[in-house]
Amino acid sequence: MKARLATILAATLLISACGEGPDNATAEGTQAGFPLTVRNCGVDVTFDKAPERVVLLKSAAVPYLHSLGVLDRVTARAGQYPKEYYDAATLAELEKIPLLTDKTDTSGHLQISKEVVISQQPDLVLGEVDNLSRDTLSAVDIPLLEEPVLCPDNTAAPTFDSIYAQLESYGRLFGRQAEAQTAVAALRDRMAKIEKVESRTAAVLYPTVGGGVTYAYGSTSMAHPQLEAAGLTNVFGDSTERVFEVTLEELLGRNPDVIIMLYGDGDPKAVETAVTGLPGAEKLTAVQNGDLLVQLFNFTEPASPLSVDGLEKIVERFRAGS
Repeated sequence: MKARLATILAATLLISACGEGPDNATAEGTQAGFPLTVRNCGVDVTFDKAPERVVLLKSAAVPYLHSLGVLDRVTARAGQYPKEYYDAATLAELEKIPLLTDKTDTSGHLQISKEVVISQQPDLVLGEVDNLSRDTLSAVDIPLLEEPVLCPDNTAAPTFDSIYAQLESYGRLFGRQAEAQTAVAALRDRMAKIEKVESRTAAVLYPTVGGGVTYAYGSTSMAHPQLEAAGLTNVFGDSTERVFEVTLEELLGRNPDVIIMLYGDGDPKAVETAVTGLPGAEKLTAVQNGDLLVQLFNFTEPASPLSVDGLEKIVERFRAGS
């Protein structure tokens, strides 16, 4: 879990035509806009046509693909896909996609073999996992793309504009530019309707259930713009790290009015207890007033349409009178 949480944010996915600038695409080839070169995690990946056999190794791309109407191009998936993230229509689509495995190690990392993925004959794999790297798949001519915010070696801070740009990028890759524009407009409309809560301080944490390290999110995480959009001030906003270990003493020193706790799976009550049960946690203002929210991880990170859902949940929880 620590390795996954410490992954550094990256710049927005850049899609470019072969030999052209990052925002241009040519109409060479059998499909308009192809060949298409994707600049992803510092690597150029070229597509001769829009992907038709996609394998998902992470869930982050699901809301993007659903918005574009291309989840039917996913032929297999692996990993965890909590039902709480998705509406009925998305769940119905996901249930039609064969699940290769949901096996993870003790740190929550997906365990899947190269042979299992290759057997699906994918023309695109979305999501890089520890035991199946981009280079491993590239050696057998299978392209891999990672969500830009999960790429290493980049410190660019995400924003809600990053989500819109990624939607447009997927739209170009899958030949669904019009659908991407519609989806972006819908997200912008939802953002415009957000009514900020009363100005207070907040901390976003990822506690370890059963004892262990507690992590906090700084200014280069999606938690930071999410709090800002809700009208809250990140008490760790002075940190340029995306995520980092934090002690109870540091929490007490910053003493947030509100605490949001993220988790991947399991019992949300146990997640809350992992913070409130810390010796001395009863001195925290947020704990004293019960101003706490336990929220599934992808409702905040990585930046995706689910981050808008998470923002709405934060506003609903902490608006006056709630």
